[in-house]
Amino acid sequence: MKSPTSLPKPVHSHKLQIIIITGLAGAGKSTALNAFEDMGYYAIDNLPVFLLKELQTKAGTEHLPNSKLALVMDCRDPSFLPSFTPVVTQTSSCIDKEILFLDCDEEVLLRRFSQLRRQHPLATEGTIREAIIKEKRTLQPLLSQATRVIDTSRITPHELARQLRKIYGNQDAADRFVMNLMSFGFKHGPPAETDITWDVRFLPNPYFVPELKPFTGLDERVAQYVLENETSRRFFALLEPMLEFLIPQYRKEGKAQLTIGIGCTGGKHRSVAVVEMLKQFLSHRNVKLFVDHRDIDKA
Repeated sequence: MKSPTSLPKPVHSHKLQIIIITGLAGAGKSTALNAFEDMGYYAIDNLPVFLLKELQTKAGTEHLPNSKLALVMDCRDPSFLPSFTPVVTQTSSCIDKEILFLDCDEEVLLRRFSQLRRQHPLATEGTIREAIIKEKRTLQPLLSQATRVIDTSRITPHELARQLRKIYGNQDAADRFVMNLMSFGFKHGPPAETDITWDVRFLPNPYFVPELKPFTGLDERVAQYVLENETSRRFFALLEPMLEFLIPQYRKEGKAQLTIGIGCTGGKHRSVAVVEMLKQFLSHRNVKLFVDHRDIDKA
């Protein structure tokens, strides 16, 4: 079996790069496809062989919108085995192809199907074990064609994704980590899409200061009122090192983006000022920042 670490790192070029992900059901193909999508690949699951043939033909004559494709192809397509080898062995000066085969021990696959309560795609008749044995035997010829084989028997989905990023990733992919900062008002409902939410209703509230009430946290006077006090300084003294710690941990686990919600009562003053402060703090942290003041214009 080929070791994933013994092969050279793939050469990235301006050609159409196709990674064909195949292998055993339950071995991690969906995890792999998600990892490639996070690295900027256009990802397609369960692509029929005839469409790969058409794609290869078009690559030589048409401009495709994405030069990196990750395709899952396997026994769910009835024509997969008889048609795959003739199509995949076609060569083109416009295409770099790689076959990634995900393998796994029989007992581990049985345990995974049992834990997830999933049906094996080939288990139309007989037991899951029989379906696994049948698929292993059916796909055996592909092992010799595979550019890279990864045995997932003893690794977690996170470890598989991390390994794929190490093999196929590049600096551009690493720099794609996105951070969304959202201010909101609890009276309008908390956002469902946040990964982390902080309630800043303990900070001084400009709403009760007549000369500040009409303005928002984008106004310098409002921001000073919210931020330039002992409570706010202590809060940021705790928050900033926490973010310095958390961001690399989320990146290491393979998250492509992190959404942080900052909430106050109405979403107009305190949460806006805090998000703007965080934007300034994170602007030099090698992340792509997006800011959304969700409720700033609401009454």
